[in-house]
Amino acid sequence: MIRICLGLLGFFCMSVLLTSGEMSVAKSSGIQSSDLNAVRGVVKPLEEAVISSELQARVKRMPFRDGQWFKKGNLLVEFDCEKYWAELAASKAELEAREKTAVNNQELASLNGIGTLEVEISEIQVKQAKAAVRSANIAVRHCKITAPFSGRVVKTLVHPHESVNPYDELMSVLNDKTFEIELILPSTSLRWVTKESVFKFFIDETQGLYLAEVLEIGARVDPVSQTIRVFGKFKEEPEHVLAGMSGSARFLDQKVRGNSKKPSFRPSTTPETSTTTSTANLK
Repeated sequence: MIRICLGLLGFFCMSVLLTSGEMSVAKSSGIQSSDLNAVRGVVKPLEEAVISSELQARVKRMPFRDGQWFKKGNLLVEFDCEKYWAELAASKAELEAREKTAVNNQELASLNGIGTLEVEISEIQVKQAKAAVRSANIAVRHCKITAPFSGRVVKTLVHPHESVNPYDELMSVLNDKTFEIELILPSTSLRWVTKESVFKFFIDETQGLYLAEVLEIGARVDPVSQTIRVFGKFKEEPEHVLAGMSGSARFLDQKVRGNSKKPSFRPSTTPETSTTTSTANLK
């Protein structure tokens, strides 16, 4: 019996020590885990994209690998486009032939050698040849894909020397310098949260506390969970923060907007007796 009591006493002491340790860590972070005003959030990039192919071709070169940085305008993917360059040259030659035919038909028409129908048809054929040249030029421009913004490669989905088809995904990229914070708040917070509302955001991975403010408020309340999405931004550019990190946010000011009086309506637990029913009972 004495051994059992000593064992329970030791277990109780250990539990108290662990609990006090967790509380000290939470206090040092500035946001306690039991704080009802703290809400969860995740860091997301403002710019991200999945680069896809517009051609059926073979991948010739991909200079950047997973995790590497690139600048806006850098080459991300280059295709082997000898076929498309040949099609462009053929369409230009066709256009040149159609233009010469149209000029010749105009001269013949001035000498009453041919009718106006032949002249009009030759002019339409010139327009068709010009459209073919534009289409070939578009295909050639898609032979090289450049970075739409500065950032990092998240993941490459193909490798050099592999053949791809139109709309095949090649790589995913993101901007690692500009972030936003997505929070899920109770819908009742709409009474006090506004644009530029200031909050503190504690990131779990870095154990750092950052000052942020509300950038946008979601356009719709989820009727099932009764929550709303709120987007914020860091006051200053954070260091060592990556997209996908999560943490807790606590708003500094929660003043209710507008009329703060509570509604006087109280739902009744018993139905009221109507006047008609009361009159009938009296009779």
